[in-house]
Amino acid sequence: MRQRRHTWQTLLTGTALATAAAVGLTGCGGTTAEPKADANAAAAFEGRGPINYVSSRDASGAANKSIEEWNAAHPDEKVTFIELPDSADQQRQQLVQNAQIKSDTFSVLNLDVVWNSEFAANKWILPLPEDAVPSGQMIPATVDAAKYRDNLVGAPYYTDGALFYFRQDLLTAAGIPAAPKTWDEMKSACEKILALPEAADMSCYTGQFDKNEALTVNFSEAVASAGGTVVDAEGKPTVDTPEAKEGLSLLVDGFKEGLFPSDAITYLEEQGRRAFQDGKVVFLRNWPFLYSSLSATDGSSKVAGKFGITSIPGTDGTGVSTLGGRNLAVSPFTANKATALDFIKFFTSEEQARKRLELSSRAPAYAALYDDPAVVAKRPFFPTLLESLENAQPRPKVVQYGATTKAIQEEAYAALTGEKDTDTALKDMQAKLEEISAK
Repeated sequence: MRQRRHTWQTLLTGTALATAAAVGLTGCGGTTAEPKADANAAAAFEGRGPINYVSSRDASGAANKSIEEWNAAHPDEKVTFIELPDSADQQRQQLVQNAQIKSDTFSVLNLDVVWNSEFAANKWILPLPEDAVPSGQMIPATVDAAKYRDNLVGAPYYTDGALFYFRQDLLTAAGIPAAPKTWDEMKSACEKILALPEAADMSCYTGQFDKNEALTVNFSEAVASAGGTVVDAEGKPTVDTPEAKEGLSLLVDGFKEGLFPSDAITYLEEQGRRAFQDGKVVFLRNWPFLYSSLSATDGSSKVAGKFGITSIPGTDGTGVSTLGGRNLAVSPFTANKATALDFIKFFTSEEQARKRLELSSRAPAYAALYDDPAVVAKRPFFPTLLESLENAQPRPKVVQYGATTKAIQEEAYAALTGEKDTDTALKDMQAKLEEISAK
């Protein structure tokens, strides 16, 4: 029997909703608020019984399989899967809302790696014992992304590095021997490919450009791939620079020159997947999870057996991926913390990561799986993905991440839509980020 799922709306009580409304929550959250939870009392990890796991939708069913296996072995400590919306911004807002009203509805939280600092600083998640994860077996960047001020606050669930999907059949037809490594090479390739009869009505490239977290990722990658940064090592904003301008201009010019489909301004990850899978674009920047869908042989994918995968392009060579991924954390407000911790250890184990690879293309945190012959046989892009992960850079690790990403999205989107020129957008972004970092 499949584990029953619930939505956030059906589990939050009317009283709690009223309380949430009273505190006036927004997508940016109160990231500098004084901690509300008694971390010392909560850190004992006591209490056993049923818990709730809250996450975005699991389209592959892989996470649900792990939950079913746990529930079969722990009939008195069953886990219920609560689904949040697909939008990362909406997920974060609802998780913050739950924490600020100290609701015990959520027990184990599936957090984007960039939310760790905010949630840990506000004590909306608990510090974990060091033995909660086998750190020595994991890719170092995934463990670092699960820490706040050198304390482990999450268990790496999966990681993510950007991949560059391309139509190998069309490159071959156009006489192009290898996938492009730079933006200029991609433009040149598209000139040849789009002249082919079989490429009629196709566009060159798409990423994800809707005013959402995905735009922060695509902007950050473009800037890093042009040799720039969003913030420096001390957290100082650095977007009013020639490198940042070059990176943002790549995206702005992509729309102006017609390299991107016009509706890409509304694309999140799923829309980008569908565009490539339906044969509408030659090149696509996206995450590893697409591989299974793109490779489907049931007729749902028009590109099965026709595409290749490499690293994203940069200005002078291979580009720089944003480090993505998710961590699992324990809410200080759940009653059954011992069960929550044990479930996290089980769920994020190498054994479960290997089992989930049978159904999902999510990138595991365990380094050994990337050169395991049995794994690579089914996912030949894994060595390329490991290179992407080892070269990846995180988004700004700041406590006020909600306000930071909102400022990036607003100004980058204004430039992409022509509301502002690139120089003005970056100048305004710099000013906003400096104001946020000064708080």
